[in-house]
Amino acid sequence: MRSRWCWLLAIYVTASVSHTQAYGWNMPVGVTDVSSDIYGLHMTIFWICVVIGVLVFGVMFFSLFRYRHSKGAKAAHFHEHTSVEVLWTAIPILILVGMAVPATATLKNMYDASDAELDVMITGQQWRWRYEYLGEDVAFNSSMSTPRAQISGEEERGEYYLLEVDQPLVLPINRKVRFLMTSDDVIHSWWVPDLAVKQDTIPGFINENWVRINEPGIYRGQCAELCGIDHGFMPVVVHAMEEEAFDGWLAEQKEMAKEEAMGVDREWEMTELVERGESVYQTICASCHQSEGQGLPPAFPALANNQQLISDVDWHLDTILNGVSGAAMPAFRNTLNPVELAAVVTYTRNAWGNDTGDVVQPSTVAGKIAQ
Repeated sequence: MRSRWCWLLAIYVTASVSHTQAYGWNMPVGVTDVSSDIYGLHMTIFWICVVIGVLVFGVMFFSLFRYRHSKGAKAAHFHEHTSVEVLWTAIPILILVGMAVPATATLKNMYDASDAELDVMITGQQWRWRYEYLGEDVAFNSSMSTPRAQISGEEERGEYYLLEVDQPLVLPINRKVRFLMTSDDVIHSWWVPDLAVKQDTIPGFINENWVRINEPGIYRGQCAELCGIDHGFMPVVVHAMEEEAFDGWLAEQKEMAKEEAMGVDREWEMTELVERGESVYQTICASCHQSEGQGLPPAFPALANNQQLISDVDWHLDTILNGVSGAAMPAFRNTLNPVELAAVVTYTRNAWGNDTGDVVQPSTVAGKIAQ
């Protein structure tokens, strides 16, 4: 009979663990060896705490029931019981050592970023991430792609509301990838639960972390630091690929980067720049200056019918390149390439009724950056 009850209890506990994980009450097992170790450590310590709680409260409630006053029990009087004092000191020490040994081994592994096969620089920016594959000449920005109409409630929210981006970070499986993390403005925190990576990005500092993904797939996270007004609109999406597929993707990105660099030297038509600039504006600028250029004064001035912008193209370009000191406007000279910068300047000078007719070429922007 006792054996049967033990089996029922084991089945119930297993089902409970699976159920809580399925409903998000427990931390994920993840898709890396580190995340699996962390989950195993978490569950081990959890059950140790459960056993301690059951024993302590069991003895307490048994004593309250068995030796209650109504049954005539009388309290014993004793002092300085050496054996008991040694026992209740030794047992907690042994428990703590038993928990510290596996925890220390896991922590050592988490912080060992040596012998990486790929280095990725992750830079936090209000409110997007910039990824640079070091030594590969590939870099891009990753911004939230959830439509503003969903955020405002004008459209039905999608499956990955606030957790979708225009360009995910692409990584290979079965390769050790080292992350070098910093920030251009305020403190951000790059967090992807399934990868067991949560690292602050701090201006002026470079933090280090690493990952080796075991399974291909899409893994989502977000900024876990209160980094400003759009903190909730700064998701992280990682696309883990098979190694051969990643190598092909990286080769394509290198080719695209070369073509983009060659585009600096040619003359662009206004229609090309306006089309490209609208995409850049909606991705990078619209969160502050709004999709129709109306802004959110006084922090984010309107660009539509902005007389200073309309009358002074040099001021306009300088502001985008170098930002505004003491204001929320960041510098984009290291964030966007000359083609993107020329496109967004041309677009904003000819959108929403500004109609200046100005065309700013990428070569002009490149010259400004080089000064």
